[in-house]
Amino acid sequence: MGDPEPVAPGGGPDEMVRPSPVREAIVSIVVAVATIVVIAGVSVALFLTPQWVAFEQARSGAATLTGYPTAEVDRVTGEVLHDLVVGPPAFAETVAGQAVFNERERSHLVDVRSVFGGFGLLVLIGAIILIAVGLATRGGRAFRRGAGVGALILAAGIVIGGLISAVAFDQAFETFHELFFAGGTYTFDPLSDRLVQLFPIQFWEETSLAVGAVILLLCAIVSLWALRPRADR
Repeated sequence: MGDPEPVAPGGGPDEMVRPSPVREAIVSIVVAVATIVVIAGVSVALFLTPQWVAFEQARSGAATLTGYPTAEVDRVTGEVLHDLVVGPPAFAETVAGQAVFNERERSHLVDVRSVFGGFGLLVLIGAIILIAVGLATRGGRAFRRGAGVGALILAAGIVIGGLISAVAFDQAFETFHELFFAGGTYTFDPLSDRLVQLFPIQFWEETSLAVGAVILLLCAIVSLWALRPRADR
């Protein structure tokens, strides 16, 4: 779809025709959207690891806030990540025989699992689209243009979002939750609720910054690849 095709019999042997501009535009748009989703998904997945979470929890003082030993914080967090990514989403973690999360916290975690699952499905679909279109077009002009444009759009969005978060992170965090969760289901007391003690605001600030940095790096790599000169351009 992105490479020249020979003309029908009757044309000169060296004559070539370009595919329809509309067809190329559709390919580029589909690839751009898929690129945005896949880059975002890969970047988020890199931080859904016990190693990163333990590092950030240590920085944000989760053990002090919860009153749990660091080993227990790591164990509970590992189980939460398993419930989020693998399931089933029970979130029935305990420490010294006591439930870590109350009913509202477990309900919110189940909602988070649903959002993660939906996003993961979109990333999978996006990856399949990129592979299929890339093979069909042999990484041709329309494919590369779409990937480059998608990467640039995502990078611009991350920069704008980062500037907003730098001056109003709490409001940006609240707006994000309003988009995906019902009102009143995601507000917790940091003095008593373990969920926000295990994952305090510093955790989210620094993790968001790290995810954004990785997204920008991947966007730069994809953009440079898309702009690399090729014979069919």
